Amino acid sequence: MDFGNVRFTVEHEWVRFDGENAVVGVTDFAAGELGDIVYVELPGAGTVVKAGEVMGTIEAVKTVADLYAPVSGTILEVNAELENAPETVNSSPFEDGWFVKMKMSDLAELESLMEHDVYQELTGN
Repeated sequence: MDFGNVRFTVEHEWVRFDGENAVVGVTDFAAGELGDIVYVELPGAGTVVKAGEVMGTIEAVKTVADLYAPVSGTILEVNAELENAPETVNSSPFEDGWFVKMKMSDLAELESLMEHDVYQELTGN
């Protein structure tokens, strides 16, 4: 996968962007640390989120974790497939296991996020 247009947070979310449109998910590192994901609670379409704020939860067999918005904006679409198959986040975190698609309201926020090589140094991968 090309990570040139992907940025990462210290909370292990990723945001893939194209102009002001973005797709958000959690990294393979996060999915591995959480273990088997059994439920995902996400904001509905039309919800306005702010960077750094909780926008949902991820429930795994051994824990519940908050999902943080990596950037501010409006949710355009939620990955409805995760309702019936939350384990997709474990098997395909960067492709089929995405959480939301959104319209970013402040592209400058991307500058505070990590590029792939910096994120790899953080996680040791």
